[in-house]
Order: sequence, then C-alpha cells, then structure tokens
Amino acid sequence: MNLLNKIIVKIVQLMPRKLVWKFSKKYIAGETLQEAVSLVKDLNSKGILATIDVLGEAVKNKKEAIESKEEASKVIDKIIIENLDANLSIKPTQMGLSINNDFAYEQVSELVNKLFKVNNFLRIDMEDSPYTTLTINLYKRLRERFNYDSVGVVIQSYLKRSLDDVKELNKINANYRLCKGIYVESPEIAYKDREAVRKNYLTLLEEMIKVGSYVGIATHDEYLINESYKLINKYKLDKNKFEFQMLLGVRKDLRDKIVKDGYRIRIYVPYGVHWYKYSIRRLKENPSIAGYVFKNIFSLK
Repeated sequence: MNLLNKIIVKIVQLMPRKLVWKFSKKYIAGETLQEAVSLVKDLNSKGILATIDVLGEAVKNKKEAIESKEEASKVIDKIIIENLDANLSIKPTQMGLSINNDFAYEQVSELVNKLFKVNNFLRIDMEDSPYTTLTINLYKRLRERFNYDSVGVVIQSYLKRSLDDVKELNKINANYRLCKGIYVESPEIAYKDREAVRKNYLTLLEEMIKVGSYVGIATHDEYLINESYKLINKYKLDKNKFEFQMLLGVRKDLRDKIVKDGYRIRIYVPYGVHWYKYSIRRLKENPSIAGYVFKNIFSLK
C-alpha cells in the first residue's frame, strides 16, 4: 500500500459512519434482510440472479456463530417465501471455523440441508490464506454428504496453490466460484503481478471447464470476461454449466452486456448491521480502490 492509500484509509476510519455510508451504500443492500429482499426482487425483474450474504466479522465464540447461522437461516426462509431467484453465500469463520472444525461443519450442514430440501444452493466463500485448507476440507466433508447442486466452494486465482487445489477438487466433481482474490497475502504464496493473476485465472477456468464442473465466473475484468467467452465457445459449453458473477454496484455496464449476450449473471448482495466494518476491511484489503474513495469523499452531495 503506497503512502497516499495509507493516508486515505486512515482518513476514512476517522470519518462519521454516515459519511462512510455515502460511498459504501452503492455496494451494500442495507442493514436489514428486507432491504436485501427488495434489491434482489429488482435484480430478478431484470433477469439477474443473486446470492445473499449476511455481513459479519469472524465470530469469537459459539454463541455468536449460532446467531450468525440463525440469521443465515432467516435468509433461506425469505428466499423460499418470496420465491427469489437467489442462493446463499456464507463465510466459514462466521459459522465458527476458527473455533472448531466439527462445530463449523455441523453449523454449515444445517444450512445446506435446509437448502437441499428446496433444491437450492449454498456457496462457501474463501477467506484469507490461514483458512484456505480448512475451508477446502470443510467443503470436501459437505460434498460427501450433499450433492453437487447443493454446495460449492471458491477458488482464488492469485494464490499459487490454486491449480493443485483444483486438480484435487476435480476428483470430487466440485462446484466452483472462481475469483481473483482480494486479501493481502505475501508474495511467497500469492501472485502480485496482474498479468500473472489473469493467466492463472484462465488456466484454472479451463481446468474446471475441461472436467465438466459448474463454474461461477466471478470477475469485473473485461479482459477476463472476453477470454471466458472464448473458452465457452471453444468447449461449446451449455449455458446451464456456468454463470458470470459480480459484486453489487460494480461495472453495471458489463453486467448488462453479459445479460444482453444471453448469459446468466449472479450479483453478490451483502447486507447487515456490520456494513461499516465490512467497508473498512475491504478498503484495507484492497487499497487499489482508495483512489475511488478519495474522489468520492470530495464529491459527496
């Protein structure tokens, strides 16, 4: 992180929450589940799918983890009641992965089982590198119990280990979301060069496609989207074998182009009272957006 980015991060953390919300609200549905539901309905009306995520930090104890699971369960109830074209994304540490592996497995199993009964799906997000192996192992256990269409994992293309992970996960017919990754990691384990990250992304995508895995192609990089189109055509992929994915509020022009081109796209819709910590953390983890924040701080109305 360069000096300017560090200064901007410090400035943002000193600002009132209301001011931080001014540049955060574009990327967050709101504090309540109902706000997320309303936003998803609007996306669905435009032919766009969604995945809903309850914002929150890594929990400190089992009580907090159970509360997180119960809130996620409410999301499932709303998806069913409102007939939303949406699934659920969860962070494993929010379900207790940093506390106890077996406890987290039981927590997530309860959610997957609830979704399985209504033919829906849970995506296990990938967090920073201390949890990569733990998360993959959690996913493997869940795949032994539930089918391919019920639970999926995330692979980050900036991690040097990811190709080995994919080759191993392909043995169990994994369901993937492929993204670049945003957490700050050391150069020993992560590519730092943009072109290296892009190259690995496409290598991983082709590795997934070749074995017939379902892939959520998660990127806002127009180059990667165009190259993904080429791979889709090369392997004559059925449209039911993949989808594109993006964050809420990012590159709506590309989102609309993908829809116009006849492909499915799913938008990540986060909500919750922990939006402030989420916003600050994302800024710290991805200082490249600092320039955007700086520009918007001084253009707020």
